[in-house]
Amino acid sequence: MARFDRYMLSQLMVLFGFFALVLVAIYWINRAVKLFETLIGDGQTALVFAEFTALTLPSVIRVVLPIAGFAATLFVTNRLSTESELTVMQATGFSPWRLARPVAYFGLILALMLSVLTHLLVPASLKQLKLRETEISSNITARLLTEGTFLHPVEGVTFYIREITPEGRMNDVFLSDRRNRDQSVTHTAASAYLVRQQNGPSLVMLDGLTQRLERPENRLSTTHFSDLSYNISGFLTQEKSVQPLLRHFSTAELRATPVHIKLRTGVQDGVFAEEFHSRFVQPLFAFTAALLGFATLLSGGFSRFGVWRQIVLSLGFLIAIKALEGALTEPVLSHAPLWPLLYLPSLLGIGLTGLLLAHSAGQLPRLKARARPSPEATP
Repeated sequence: MARFDRYMLSQLMVLFGFFALVLVAIYWINRAVKLFETLIGDGQTALVFAEFTALTLPSVIRVVLPIAGFAATLFVTNRLSTESELTVMQATGFSPWRLARPVAYFGLILALMLSVLTHLLVPASLKQLKLRETEISSNITARLLTEGTFLHPVEGVTFYIREITPEGRMNDVFLSDRRNRDQSVTHTAASAYLVRQQNGPSLVMLDGLTQRLERPENRLSTTHFSDLSYNISGFLTQEKSVQPLLRHFSTAELRATPVHIKLRTGVQDGVFAEEFHSRFVQPLFAFTAALLGFATLLSGGFSRFGVWRQIVLSLGFLIAIKALEGALTEPVLSHAPLWPLLYLPSLLGIGLTGLLLAHSAGQLPRLKARARPSPEATP
């Protein structure tokens, strides 16, 4: 690799790392706040929160990588153009095609990173995240042992604990069961313990009162008790076998057993084709975005006023490509054989890059207005 290629590639990678870190942090904070409220509010520990956050990171990184690569390309190209470094390299004989070579290397690195994410890491992380969500939802300790909050484990049941001591004793317990329309039962106890028995987990309440309201007579009966065992296994409905989702399978699995996966997930051919080919389209788009940003800025040449117009134009090109990609997704979902349309926006972007580089190199024919011969003066 030539010295200029190494120099420009190093600049691109440094700025890419900076933009990727900033964008991932922004996306992560946005998701982490919602995740924190959900998990901590359900009584989960900070360790579970950290685990869930780590499992969501591959999906976040997949989204921000093309944006970070595009931003790094614009920043580096703008700086090299402003400091006349690109002008000096062109004066030494470097053509626009030659200047684009380190950007092409950079785009290939981005495409490789996104390929690893889309084909392997993201499906594996989403699958593990779904398994952990299922385990958490069936965790009775996390769902019930939350102090100071009125909980509703199932419809018609309300559970409240004022305080939980380090020894595991629950103080001032309130339990209301209204699942039976003919009667509602309310238990209050000074303290309680959660114990596991052969027939399921039970709540052992001490020194309390049971109030039973029978309808439609509206007859209320109360019973004081010193200890009462209440089976709470019915609070948690057994989770059915979780149906796997298409995005939980790696690309190798999608290619090896497509019919089996379609039957397991229940998706149509169009949905399967869109998911499979989009994993190849995303790395191609990252490669296209980097090259298109460089070619657009280079086409403006050197100017004392900078290349802000070309920056706006490159953003417009990128938005148009993504809009076209979104418009072509719907036909593929409806008709699977149209899957080649998914590659069309990125290929058009590469074609536009070639035209811009050819324009910068002066290889495109230019229409010149013919000068009209001036009429000769008559003697």
